[in-house]
Amino acid sequence: MRVLITGGGTGGHINPALAIAQKVRLENPSAAILYVGGKDSLESELVPKEGFEFRHVTAKYLRRKITFENIKTLLASAKGVIESIKIINEFNPDIVVGTGGYVCGPVVLAAYLKKKPTMILEQNVFPGVTNKLLSRIVNVIGISFTEAEKYFPKDVREKIILVGNPVRKDIFTADRKKSRAKYKLKPSDIFIYSFGGSGGQKSLNDAILGPIKKYRGKENIKILHVTGSKHYKDFMQKLNKENIKIGNNVEIKDYMYDAPTALSASDIVIGSAGAITIAEITAIGVPSILIPKTYTAENHQVYNARALEKEGAAKVILEEDLNEDSLIQAIEEIIENKSILNAMALNSKRLGNFDVENKIYAVMKDIINPRK
Repeated sequence: MRVLITGGGTGGHINPALAIAQKVRLENPSAAILYVGGKDSLESELVPKEGFEFRHVTAKYLRRKITFENIKTLLASAKGVIESIKIINEFNPDIVVGTGGYVCGPVVLAAYLKKKPTMILEQNVFPGVTNKLLSRIVNVIGISFTEAEKYFPKDVREKIILVGNPVRKDIFTADRKKSRAKYKLKPSDIFIYSFGGSGGQKSLNDAILGPIKKYRGKENIKILHVTGSKHYKDFMQKLNKENIKIGNNVEIKDYMYDAPTALSASDIVIGSAGAITIAEITAIGVPSILIPKTYTAENHQVYNARALEKEGAAKVILEEDLNEDSLIQAIEEIIENKSILNAMALNSKRLGNFDVENKIYAVMKDIINPRK
């Protein structure tokens, strides 16, 4: 099996791509795997560290409006298609899999022109521009949310398969009892884990001050808040400026290196609504308060968050409505009623996608060798 994987720009596109690559290598150690991404990109750093061959092509973000930048983007994309055709001719893949991001565009288009089997994966409820465009030419479209189907053109929906979003293996193997013991939590304690994605979220950093002030010193409530590395210094200065003593039940970190332990110990997760975050939350089955980041492409985090809210697994606070009081109110609505907390946990677990890599790998094999 020869597999070419493409996708990048953010961890939300790169991590699923790497999970698929690792699955292929596990199932077929002799398989040839090539990852194609952007030059000087995040994937160009991460992929070689995982032991996979990496090559780059020219690609730029396509905006919806007609601008001079878009003209340059189209020229770059044309160059990227030519570069991708050369790579495909040399590598001769059995299948090309795209996980989103603008770098997918020229690579998957080149695969289509070379009549190679293709598959794209959409991590979010609302598809990105690139995946919407590619949906018309690929063989299969894998989605992570059932609601995503209605946002694709009607004439491509027969190609859609619900597969889910790959998550880290240690998310599934984390033991709740051991995780809670690590944080010295009693069975009746409420553990609130708060983070704004890998880079942090300023609006959440500002709002979390309210719960810290309200719950500091409370023996049965523990808060772990992750500021994001670039926000940590400012956050700690703000605590000092407002003379906020965090107490023994509040822990502040700049970055979370052991997220699986924190997630499995949690009773409530507060965070943004990225696809990877939601996949991990639902895999474990944790109630959440989601604060979608407003500056994300196509505002896709709002669609992600609303999908969980609709199923009773999360409460949603838009950034424009977020403040100390609204966050405290959302927390108290959950922790003051055990039946709500338990129901949200069950609904979250029900939405979790399991065995995702096996599903994707099975679809890939089916595309390469269609069953009669």
